Amino acid sequence: MASKSSLEQSQEQLLNNLRASIAEAEGMLKEASEIGGDKASELRDRAVSALHKATGSFKDVQERAVEQSKQAVRVTDDYVHDNPWRTVGFAALAGVLLGVIIGRK
Repeated sequence: MASKSSLEQSQEQLLNNLRASIAEAEGMLKEASEIGGDKASELRDRAVSALHKATGSFKDVQERAVEQSKQAVRVTDDYVHDNPWRTVGFAALAGVLLGVIIGRK
């Protein structure tokens, strides 16, 4: 549960960073379109840099999410190998409960 909360916080932080970076880039591009010359080039470069920064943040969160998922798969696989009959029992119980719920509808 703690890792899920951490993942959700990372996702929320990522979305906030993306929104801020996109808004910043849009503002710079709008300002660059209103002026010309070297100042416009500088603003465009800063806008592109802001978007690259947001993309980098997204990749970091994605890599963490993939690593956490792989870890969860390893833990689940270890549990199933260590407790095969318990796992079969839980699966059978879930199937019976699902059958009862579907049968009532």
